[in-house]
Amino acid sequence: MRLSDFWRLMEDEFGAGYAHVLAGDLVLSGLGGRTASEALQAGIEPRDVWLAVCEMQDVPPSRRLGRDIEPKR
Repeated sequence: MRLSDFWRLMEDEFGAGYAHVLAGDLVLSGLGGRTASEALQAGIEPRDVWLAVCEMQDVPPSRRLGRDIEPKR
């Protein structure tokens, strides 16, 4: 997963404003007590950070892949 995909998923799930607040404030116990932002800066894969956020925030498995995006024509 690219970093841009991580942020798209975060913003789709939590809203553009709250996604960045959540990434900076929510401590993820599964990632060594780091926030999502700290984990990304430490080089942890965006996919692993996204899944840790999903676990902490009880995002249902059906929404963990994000919304369907219409292909560009």
